[in-house]
Amino acid sequence: MKLLLKILLLLLWPAFVKAQTRRQMDSAYFILQHAANDTVRMGAYSMLGRFYDDISADTGLYVCNKGIAIAEKLDLQLNKAEIMGFKSWPLMKMGNFPEALRVLNQAFEIAEDPANENKAWNLQLRNRRSLINLLYLALENLYLYAGNYEKQIALAHEAIERFESAGDTLGLAWVYPDIGDSYLKLKRFDSALFYQQKSLYCFSELAFEDRKFEGSTYISIGTIYEQMGNTDLARENYKKAIQVSEQHDNPRHTGNACLQLASLYQSFKKADSVFLYAKKALEAFTLGGYKKETAIAYRMISDYYHDQNNTDSSFAYLRLATLLNDSLYQMEKTRLLEFQVAAFNQQLALQQQDQVRIEKEGKLKTFAIIALIAVFSTIGLLLYRNNRQKQKANHTLQEKNNEIGRTLNELKVAQKQLIQSEKMASLGELTTGIAHEIQNPLNFVNNFSEVNNELVDELKSELAAGNLLSATEIADSIKENEQKINHHGKRADGIVKAMLQHSRTSTGHKEPTDINALCDEYLRLAYHGIRAKDTAFNPMIKTDFDENIGNINVIPQDIGRVILNLINNAFYAVNEKAKQNIAGYEAVVSVTTKKLNDKVEIRVKDNGDGIPKAIVDKIFQPFFTTKPTGQGTGLGLSLSYDIIKAHGGEINVATKEGEGLSAEASGSEFIINLPVLST
Repeated sequence: MKLLLKILLLLLWPAFVKAQTRRQMDSAYFILQHAANDTVRMGAYSMLGRFYDDISADTGLYVCNKGIAIAEKLDLQLNKAEIMGFKSWPLMKMGNFPEALRVLNQAFEIAEDPANENKAWNLQLRNRRSLINLLYLALENLYLYAGNYEKQIALAHEAIERFESAGDTLGLAWVYPDIGDSYLKLKRFDSALFYQQKSLYCFSELAFEDRKFEGSTYISIGTIYEQMGNTDLARENYKKAIQVSEQHDNPRHTGNACLQLASLYQSFKKADSVFLYAKKALEAFTLGGYKKETAIAYRMISDYYHDQNNTDSSFAYLRLATLLNDSLYQMEKTRLLEFQVAAFNQQLALQQQDQVRIEKEGKLKTFAIIALIAVFSTIGLLLYRNNRQKQKANHTLQEKNNEIGRTLNELKVAQKQLIQSEKMASLGELTTGIAHEIQNPLNFVNNFSEVNNELVDELKSELAAGNLLSATEIADSIKENEQKINHHGKRADGIVKAMLQHSRTSTGHKEPTDINALCDEYLRLAYHGIRAKDTAFNPMIKTDFDENIGNINVIPQDIGRVILNLINNAFYAVNEKAKQNIAGYEAVVSVTTKKLNDKVEIRVKDNGDGIPKAIVDKIFQPFFTTKPTGQGTGLGLSLSYDIIKAHGGEINVATKEGEGLSAEASGSEFIINLPVLST
């Protein structure tokens, strides 16, 4: 009998992994109840963990914990990491964001360890890269649930890079809609629409059987258009979602699209259309066995009959919705009890084996019976206590959720304060450079003003003597000096405006910006700033700006802060190396720009000591700094990374340690890539 079950499991397992219907769910229960070993049992728990994600968060956590316990017992580390990824989803939906983050971080730690490469039951899981990619999907969704949309967008872009590197079009089709949903929450409808359309393109590249969730993207696009006030396009996309979902035999998305369309018709006060699509949603949900959604459809039909003053029909559908919700609750309660009974039966079977052995030996029979009674009594007491404490636990959970909410708000306030502190520190770096830079034109203004005073006295003398020719020459000289005073006054005015441009709060709006001029301006200010601190320091500066770049759309205040931070770091690195008095060493800092197809590349390079390999992966982490205490906040590169990612670009570093004298022997080079046409 056991051999037959094993053969049946091997034949049906691929279908179990992909299916998401109640039939496969019941099959998972069957496998669990008749499993021949812990490995098969773990697979069934893993499968149920995915199914219960959208049905019951409590049950989802229960089955995931059971699967994790077996994976730990069998030392199947990659299976453990996979189930922990499944466990994070119900935690998100319960609002327990810190615990979800802890679980995902532990799963990442396991999946990224090469020593766990072969610690998996199923061969497909041994591809750690694919498992890590799926964990990234869960992580970026966590920040979407938590309402940290900017962080979600940044993580989703990292996931996109991983999926693109792996050639995983299906993963891209899943992650793009999440970015679109974040932009929708931020009311950035154009960006939201852009990423939803990218999702549709990825779906179009997939095989027919992999496009089962394509209808969900059309539903999101319809929602975007509805919020933008374009009800015609909203209706068109909801209908397209219905058509696509029916083609791919996805009754859940068919029903969801029908509900959205019925809700849209409610705003038009088209009662017949509301009823038509609510009924169609009911048929789809009934076909797919989605009872939660079926209850929603019942309620919408009840509302329709209520508006039509058909009290009997309205009450009938309202009663159906209520009964279905009650039955769902009872079903989940029954399923959980079945798991508890199954666990008890397994324990009872082991005790019976011990009892047979004891009977054969003729000893300890009475003790076994007493132990069995004790187990029954203990289980009964535990069940009684759990029922008594359930309400108290729910109250405690609510208090924790409220506390987490307050903590998140406090963290957001602290984050804003830290960012403002970093901006003020950046402004302080500019102050000495601007003071030196503005002194030159002011000196010219003062000197030419004094010369003009003397020339005016001479002009009066010549006029008094009647020497008109000399007086005219002096007047010409005064005019030339006035022009120079005007020129240097405008130069000082331009420097002050540049300082105000850097210090003012960013508007958050992109505008056409001359990247070459921006780089040149902050290079000069950074140079004079470090020279004002250390007059003996005189580095060589190299620039190579591509004149074909033109203007690109960026937020100039933000990109300016990034460039200033990188140049200040470069000057700091070569200055520190210069203090070592290495014979023949010449400090060199170079800034170059170049247009590469649809991107603009900015490079800031120095020939300092370079960044040690042990810390190069940490330099973009918040609060990490290699500078002595009091000389760095540790936020400069972290903020720079966030700014570049928010612009849809990339920032990377190439570094080499060494003690060489040439610019190429050692040092660091930061490379920024910005899109020419940013979204």
